Amino acid sequence: MRTLSSLALAALTLAPGAAFADGFSIKGSDTMVILGQRWAEQFMKSHAGVEIQVTGGGSGTGISALINATTDICQASRAMKPAEKEKLRERHSTPGVEISVAKDGLSIYVNASNPIGELSLEQLKGIYTGKITNWKDVGGPDGKIVLYSRENSSGTYVFFKEEVLGGADYSPRAQTLPGTAAVVNSVSKEKLGIGYGGAAYAKNLKILKVKKDAGAPAIAPTKDTVHDGTYPLSRPLYFYLRSKPSGNIDAFVTWVLSPEGQALAEKVGYYPVK
Repeated sequence: MRTLSSLALAALTLAPGAAFADGFSIKGSDTMVILGQRWAEQFMKSHAGVEIQVTGGGSGTGISALINATTDICQASRAMKPAEKEKLRERHSTPGVEISVAKDGLSIYVNASNPIGELSLEQLKGIYTGKITNWKDVGGPDGKIVLYSRENSSGTYVFFKEEVLGGADYSPRAQTLPGTAAVVNSVSKEKLGIGYGGAAYAKNLKILKVKKDAGAPAIAPTKDTVHDGTYPLSRPLYFYLRSKPSGNIDAFVTWVLSPEGQALAEKVGYYPVK
């Protein structure tokens, strides 16, 4: 556990941010919402009376909720920014607690019919900044690339902007969608489409291999390549909390990091932290 924390989706009857004696709330990353839901469901089966509310909205939304004390755990697919940490400290006199709870290989999606099998980070940057607009310019068919992206409250949006675009702005042609599932659905239907998101969401489309640079090997996101960092877009997934967990929250976090909790993360489509 490092200082700071994060969270995502599960359904319960309480209002968002509501306090209750034997339960707690989780909010944040849409990438992690299914994972958070599965963890919550499994934990509640063996902890009668404990109610866990899990909702998405994006990493930025979850971090804001943590700072505003309207959630107990924030799920985030990116690290908190220095300014966000400072707000947390100012509001609660605490640096918070950050816990890496799983790993993900941010995946590049294309339509299943697309003959392209790999792209370099430089090519991805060119595509998403609007410098490359036709698939033929990266070895594909002659057709205008259709860009799908996440909204700016998404941790995945921020991670992609920092790690792939080098902080540059997205092309104004990029269509922003509210969740990874929406990106997957759009790319699966659009033959010239491209999108990005968590590995666990990839259904009915193709995941590209990614090259760190033009001379590097093309790497697919797998358990081994994500763990050893050879996949260029490997990233940790976080829980953020305002303070060191105790009671049922501590029991939940401990279980999430246990072999059982980590095995469930892998079953959902992500990778264990160890």
